[in-house]
Amino acid sequence: MPLSLEPPPDSSGRWRREAGELGRSLTRFGPSPGPRWHLGLQAALAMALPVVVLSALGLENIALLAATGAFATLYGGRLSPRERLRFVPIVAAVLWSCAALGVAAAAVGAVAVAIGLIVVAVAASVLVFGRSVGPPGPLFAVLIYGLSAHVTAPQSSHAVNPALYLGVLAASLLFAWLVTAAPLVRRSHRGAKPRSMRSLFPAAGGEATTRTLVVRTATVAVVGTAIALLVDPERAYWIVGAGIAVLGVSASRRVALSRGIHRALGTAAGAAVFLAISVVPLGGVVLGLVLGALQFIIELVVVRHYALALVFITPLVLLILSAAGAGGPELAVERVVDTAVGVGLGILSSVIVMGPRR
Repeated sequence: MPLSLEPPPDSSGRWRREAGELGRSLTRFGPSPGPRWHLGLQAALAMALPVVVLSALGLENIALLAATGAFATLYGGRLSPRERLRFVPIVAAVLWSCAALGVAAAAVGAVAVAIGLIVVAVAASVLVFGRSVGPPGPLFAVLIYGLSAHVTAPQSSHAVNPALYLGVLAASLLFAWLVTAAPLVRRSHRGAKPRSMRSLFPAAGGEATTRTLVVRTATVAVVGTAIALLVDPERAYWIVGAGIAVLGVSASRRVALSRGIHRALGTAAGAAVFLAISVVPLGGVVLGLVLGALQFIIELVVVRHYALALVFITPLVLLILSAAGAGGPELAVERVVDTAVGVGLGILSSVIVMGPRR
């Protein structure tokens, strides 16, 4: 057999091209999927109005916690108003159940919270990926579980009454549903025939991509929680959440690496924005308006530039956490470190690839 005189493939050139593509992704916007101002307006209203109303009534201690109900509006953005009318209550019920589980686990102790975090992460990933729900994936189930466990933990000096918290969350989720249903006042929206939930969210549990994402999520949840238990158990949900956010809804390794870089840089910049906002004494009403503005901007840019969206996502979440007595400037530093750990786990987990079932 004759010897080949062809030079070996230039792997260094391929890596340079990959690195250049990742660098360019930080300086350019992706294609627009269409108008999103209406989705941004719904999310902003669902977040801002409960905070503003409760603050105006003198209930600032729980006002910012009501902002978490807006998480339900972040799902199903591709659906018609009549389809969202049926879908958003399902999301709200899942999120409230995760919050209730977090409250129950916090009453038992740190070990129960850690175990519950893994259970919620895996169960949410099976549900979201197995039913083709799409963005933002299982992330907010994990965040609302961790936040609920944190703010109601009996050992915390700023603990919120569990029953009060769950009641406020239920009311804010109900309000979020009403906001997403508001477009139905227009006859044109009422006349559109909704598709069935089965056709909108087909089962995909047996697909290799789905099983890959579920196993990656489980790996991030177990390893991230174990790392947090060695340092500070209360930081576990942020580490796990950062890792899950890197995974997204794609099994592509390149996507995981790109999202990891975007998340790390965007979180660091967002932490700086939080520090700048936190030094200004803002009343509850003004703070509610700030949260609404941040949420509106997030919905406009998140589908086109992930790092830029995180510049607004990070201060939004940190403002809610700080209102729950989670700390001041040191909170921002901790979250940057936690994000770096979670991003590393998310990127490393991309080596896991499940083959098709026989």
